[in-house]
Amino acid sequence: MPKQKSDVLFQLIKSLTGSEKRYCKLQMRQFGEDQKILRLFDGIDRQPYFDEDALLQKDKMINPRQLSNLKAHLYDKIMHAMRSYYMKKNKDIQIREYLDHAQILFDRGLYQQCLKSLKRAKRLALISDNLELRLEILRVEKIVVAQGIGNDNAHKVDAIIAEVQEVNTRINNINMLSNMLVRLNSWYVKTGFVRKEEYLDEIRKYFNTHMPPYEEDKLSFHEKLNLFNVYVAYCLFIQDFKKAYQYARKWTNLFESTPDQIPVKTIMYVRGLNNLMICQNKLNLYYELVDTLAKMKAIEQTPQMELNKNIRAMLFKYITIHEINKYFLTGNFSEGTSLVTRIEQDLQHFVDVLGKHSTIIFYYKIACMYFGNGNHRMAAHWVQKIINENNMDLREDIHCFARILNLISHYELGNTDIIDYHIKSTYRFLLQKDDLGDYQKFILKFLRNLPTDTEKDLVGRFGELRTQLLTLIDKPYESRAFIYFDIISWLESKMEKSTVQQVIQRKAKALLQHQIVNKHVI
Repeated sequence: MPKQKSDVLFQLIKSLTGSEKRYCKLQMRQFGEDQKILRLFDGIDRQPYFDEDALLQKDKMINPRQLSNLKAHLYDKIMHAMRSYYMKKNKDIQIREYLDHAQILFDRGLYQQCLKSLKRAKRLALISDNLELRLEILRVEKIVVAQGIGNDNAHKVDAIIAEVQEVNTRINNINMLSNMLVRLNSWYVKTGFVRKEEYLDEIRKYFNTHMPPYEEDKLSFHEKLNLFNVYVAYCLFIQDFKKAYQYARKWTNLFESTPDQIPVKTIMYVRGLNNLMICQNKLNLYYELVDTLAKMKAIEQTPQMELNKNIRAMLFKYITIHEINKYFLTGNFSEGTSLVTRIEQDLQHFVDVLGKHSTIIFYYKIACMYFGNGNHRMAAHWVQKIINENNMDLREDIHCFARILNLISHYELGNTDIIDYHIKSTYRFLLQKDDLGDYQKFILKFLRNLPTDTEKDLVGRFGELRTQLLTLIDKPYESRAFIYFDIISWLESKMEKSTVQQVIQRKAKALLQHQIVNKHVI
């Protein structure tokens, strides 16, 4: 089999939808493009991977010496066609078109026509709240006004200067907020939830000193979007789930109150729904999560949505994660493992697009699902995928708790001969990552002594550990451990000689009934 090569034209063609491909070829035919271009398009489209030799061998009309130029020409033609295809659907493309027209008209001295084109561009920029393009429109307006066009030139200059100052202020706010978001996300991806007082002090100090002053009612759509995004990231990071929920709700309400922004900013709307469901999951708001999940699923069915590969991968990731979370909230792990079996192939298909961070989250949730269903061998199998990851600095928290889950899975499997080795290895890892709290110490000590305990002593030992761990639930930096793994339910299942699924289902049933009766609202 020939070596597979990466080719930008091949990647571009394969990224097109069926309707986009038809449009591109129609455009090229209308403009009388060389038949070689169309044959090259079809030849590449038919290939499962890019193979230049096979392409030339199959189509003798294509001269090998012309291939490089033909590919470059076809690439440009596809991009021109795609610009035309999205002209009516994407306001930003329309704005740039009007800007191009304005520049052409200005160069010909047709200043009034130039201003009309700029006016059309500005109207669209105001609708889409595109501040960067508004600034570009104002730049061209200043050049036109400098020609002394019209009788109210001084008034125009004042208005343009005031608008430039306003737009610059808004852009600066957004840049400050987006810088904060990138910084917070980079910390979270590395460590997970805040686990020590000094880390919290550092993050609070950063947040308070970098947050720009604002009046929420006076902010533009994009300023609000960035503000809510930062607050959600910050509150999730410090485990303030109630406040994160409030800002995630504001985020999604912002889109739903301006629905014309959803097709334009689909990715941000999807992320808002995802963050809202994360909060609903952490707060055990099962019925709200189901409703929000239905909104996300509906995006795939909305006719005006243009779902590219990136958005489809996001939807797969978020929908699947929250389908899994639904099973955690109800304790129905048997059905949950059936879902895992169905999505496993899709997971492998999307793994390169998802990235390591999301993949590790998937692995851990799948491991917990199998553990809840009593399939400890498969739980250990999926946990091992995390342990084998080379990048230990990515989601250190999940790496740490994966090792705890691995220990308990091996205990359940009866692998007592290797537990001592895994305890020492886990202890070293937790020390290295500065994540050895009371929760971890209690569990490691408990597991180290288990092989010597008699069957009669075990129930008492399980109860002892449960009592120790319950004292940590209200401690800010110890309580985060219970987010990762419901060890209390596992201990109770051992004491009652039942299954983890039965214990969690009993608790879930009572909680869900309470929500129905009280219409739980945050």
